[in-house]
Amino acid sequence: MIRKSFCLAAVLMLCNACLGSYSEGERLFRSARYQEAIGEFSRSLFLHVNDLKTLHLRARSYEELGEFEKAVEDYQTILYHEPTYAQALAGIGKIFWKKEDYKNAEKYLLLAAKQDGEDFEILLLLGRAMLMNENYKSADEFLQLAKELNPKHAGVYFYQGMARSQIGDILGAAGSFNMCLKYDPENLTARYNRGLVLLLIGHTTWALEDFETILQSNPSHIEALARRGHAKIRLQDPSGCADLQQAAQRGSLYAQLHLDGC
Repeated sequence: MIRKSFCLAAVLMLCNACLGSYSEGERLFRSARYQEAIGEFSRSLFLHVNDLKTLHLRARSYEELGEFEKAVEDYQTILYHEPTYAQALAGIGKIFWKKEDYKNAEKYLLLAAKQDGEDFEILLLLGRAMLMNENYKSADEFLQLAKELNPKHAGVYFYQGMARSQIGDILGAAGSFNMCLKYDPENLTARYNRGLVLLLIGHTTWALEDFETILQSNPSHIEALARRGHAKIRLQDPSGCADLQQAAQRGSLYAQLHLDGC
């Protein structure tokens, strides 16, 4: 009897060793050991076939490794059991984003946002997808929601500035780029776009400062050179013509169109 009990205990120990645990898989995932995490999650799923948390982190592990088909398969399994699982919808949307299929990315991210309107990352990526699909007004609206959740995130102001530029809200765009630069002063793309907006609304001196800053960091920025030249001409600084001529010679259509002022 003792021998039979010992054998049974040994078998149980052996079985437990073959089974994975969610907590161990999660630890491996957090340590970026994705292949090992997949193995742990797969062993855990052997007994708990439809455990949604485990499926979710296995899908995320596949996603991190670029195995998108396997990730989508896990996300779809989750949605089969729970169609409103926001993170599974968002996961598929993110994979479409990575594949540069922005139409489907927007579709799934919008579905995810409807289920969880308090997830900053979902709202931010949805706004970006809408920008790529030229749905500028909707992009502005969802980025506004994202901004309310995380008001110190530089990126959300940058993308909202881009959306507002496209819908003609020039003052709003200027405000967005200002805030982006408050939290990320080294963002030269935001500075360039702010310079463009300031030039449009007549704040030429401030625009000139932005283009000067860009050219100090990146002297080969031809379009910043062209805009600096135009700003100088507006301020009756004759050295602007040299900027425009140099930019025109280097291929700037904008500079070529404004050479008449010289």
